[in-house]
Amino acid sequence: MSGKTVLIADDDSAIRTVLSQALSRAGYAVRSTATAGALWRWVTEGQGDAVITDVVLPDENAFDVIPRIKKLRPTLPVIVMSAKNTIMTAITAAERGAYDYLPKPFDLNALVQTVGRALEQSQKPAPANGASQSEQLPIVGRSPAMQEIYRIIARLTQTDLTVMIVGESGTGKELVARALHDYGRRRKGPFVAVNMAAIPRELIESELFGHEKGAFTGATSRMAGRFEQAEGGTLFLDEIGDMPLEAQTRLLRVLQQGEYTTVGGNAPIKTNVRIITATHRDLRQLINQGSFREDLFYRLNVVPLRLPPLRERSEDIPDLVRHFLAQAVKEGLPRKDLSREAIERLQAHRWPGNVRELENLLRRLVAIEIEDTIPSSAIERELAAAPPQQAAEQVDFSGASLPEFMENYLSRYFASFGSGLPPAGLYERILADVEPALLRAVLAATAGNQLRAAELLGINRNTLRVKLRDRQVKVVRGLG
Repeated sequence: MSGKTVLIADDDSAIRTVLSQALSRAGYAVRSTATAGALWRWVTEGQGDAVITDVVLPDENAFDVIPRIKKLRPTLPVIVMSAKNTIMTAITAAERGAYDYLPKPFDLNALVQTVGRALEQSQKPAPANGASQSEQLPIVGRSPAMQEIYRIIARLTQTDLTVMIVGESGTGKELVARALHDYGRRRKGPFVAVNMAAIPRELIESELFGHEKGAFTGATSRMAGRFEQAEGGTLFLDEIGDMPLEAQTRLLRVLQQGEYTTVGGNAPIKTNVRIITATHRDLRQLINQGSFREDLFYRLNVVPLRLPPLRERSEDIPDLVRHFLAQAVKEGLPRKDLSREAIERLQAHRWPGNVRELENLLRRLVAIEIEDTIPSSAIERELAAAPPQQAAEQVDFSGASLPEFMENYLSRYFASFGSGLPPAGLYERILADVEPALLRAVLAATAGNQLRAAELLGINRNTLRVKLRDRQVKVVRGLG
């Protein structure tokens, strides 16, 4: 990029020096300043082929300058840096027309590469969507993993692409879907969320596509489906892996043809919705098992977005704690704080329930603790009192005793019947539930190689084939 000039605006002289040296070594000419006024003057004079600017400058906020830059010189790429690493920073940067957003501290090599990409293409001006910049989304964290999520969300708000959000339960998948809608092109339309796992399978098609009067027993009047309710907006399909195959076929038609029919109806209905899906399950494994359509997967997985579990971003816990404690005050609960030791204890926990588990724990502590500063002993007490299913999720299976785990599980199963007993035939019913799951897990671990799977199970290959047939476990053809 010989002959290209990069303009830098940052009130930190050390950052200006480091950036200037790195870009100069890469072959760029550099001009740097501490003020937005000088930057704006250079831009109006036609100087510079790219801009790198901090958000907060002594004389003006860069977010107020960028729209003027884009109006005067629409193809001049602007890269935003910020130490205030929140999702709103990333979204605002995208809304104002920035080419990219880089959180501080940043990797110099990555920044130089970003400059190179920016200079290779013209950045079209992005229209501001008028969202309130004072509004704070409940997506919190400054870890590198969350910064990447923010950048992807910021870019996707400017598109109508289909997004699949993958993550464990409690990681905030619906919050991300809501952010994509609220700050995207369809923000004036409805946001409709549907949890596939919460709807009886036989009612999912009616729930999604609606039904006509008399379509089935109990259909006493026409009912609008979720697609109709979401028209012009966003339809969020949570736990998409629980959608039955019949409904999957209908959804595929919507994605392919942009139309659907109601249950009991014949006339096709045109639809205009953005579809965002989410799942905590491995859909590729479901495809191998024959319970999820591969063609639908590729239609939905246009942009995959993985949300990290809380245990992978424990450095975000102090920010999350502050956020949830402040939220509790807004809800009328007393103002509380956590001791340093309490924060450290939270960071050491594995959080099988992720952010949702942390939020519930803090809400409970705020309500019951007398002291203004919650000590680590209170954290220990609440974590020790975790419900049985939560404790089971924390089992380290690399060293756990499987018989002990099963005995614990079955004890809770019997306890669920109170003073009574479960129906007869328990052995076969548990075997029918456990054996298919075991067979699928072993086949997944051996990439479908039946010979290796049989060796792992300690049975011969013919016995494995009989079990696969009897338990109706689908295998990948051509493997093993």
